[in-house]
Amino acid sequence: MEQRTVGRSGLRVSRIGLATHTWGAQTDVDDAAVQLVAFAEAGGTLVDTSPAYAGGAAQRILADLLGDLVSRDDLVLSGCAGVLPRTEPAQTTVPGPAPRAEIDASRRGLLRQLDRTLLELGTDYLDIWHVAAWDPHTPLDEIAGTLDHAVRSGKVRYAGVRGFNPWQLASLAAIAPISVAHTPYSLLARSAESEFVPAARHHGVGVIASAPLAGGILTGKYRDGVPADSRGADEATAAEIRHRLDERATRVVDALVTAADGLGTSPLAVALAWIRDRPGIASMIVGARDIGQLTGVLAAETLELPRAIAAALDDVSARAE
Repeated sequence: MEQRTVGRSGLRVSRIGLATHTWGAQTDVDDAAVQLVAFAEAGGTLVDTSPAYAGGAAQRILADLLGDLVSRDDLVLSGCAGVLPRTEPAQTTVPGPAPRAEIDASRRGLLRQLDRTLLELGTDYLDIWHVAAWDPHTPLDEIAGTLDHAVRSGKVRYAGVRGFNPWQLASLAAIAPISVAHTPYSLLARSAESEFVPAARHHGVGVIASAPLAGGILTGKYRDGVPADSRGADEATAAEIRHRLDERATRVVDALVTAADGLGTSPLAVALAWIRDRPGIASMIVGARDIGQLTGVLAAETLELPRAIAAALDDVSARAE
């Protein structure tokens, strides 16, 4: 798998990253082990985890697999802090759809989570450590100082952010050693192109695309209805998924299916190849419930989109957001 440099840093990561947010929820330990081995054997290095995924279960599963199946030194481990597992007390609560996210990006909160993560994973450092959400109750200079301390201490190699909008990213990157920024980016979510990606480029920050398949919509699995075993059939996510199945989504998915048929591949692979080749994108984080889904994801690595198809997808997905 091709490795890319992240922003203006010296960090290099695989251009497809493995998400672990389903581990411990939709993916059991055995399936997670098969995924991790297959990903590493394909040349993948970037593995993303969080103490908030599946209430902490994802990180514990990853900890059990490191060393025995895949050498920790062969991976670029990406973790985060600032979003509290629901069993921990929160400093602040961010309004939004249930469940509500509990945010604490104070120096105390961030470093406490970092130490717990390192202990749980059995490693001395994280390759990438993110502030997982914007915390309006913690001063930016405190967050910047915390990130600088974490890097200088050797516990963190590179610092990053998730869940920030463009002005938040720019404000923190101006005073903190930010190398990486995650943002939702897909054929159905292109708002990052207008301000987020340019802001990241200006500050030398590499962009990692999250949710590149738009919750599974871009795989085409909802084209003829909602499969019983899909996220769209789950009460917790059904309303969100179905709300996004609008006319524009239908046009984009139809275009993906047409392109995939012509290229002899899947709509999923076409959607991922499109994101992979966007300007400023260092990598993308993709999750899979099982090895079958992961195999489909890895197929995107070798797919080269003809310019005409990429341009057609640009046109059909374009929208002022």
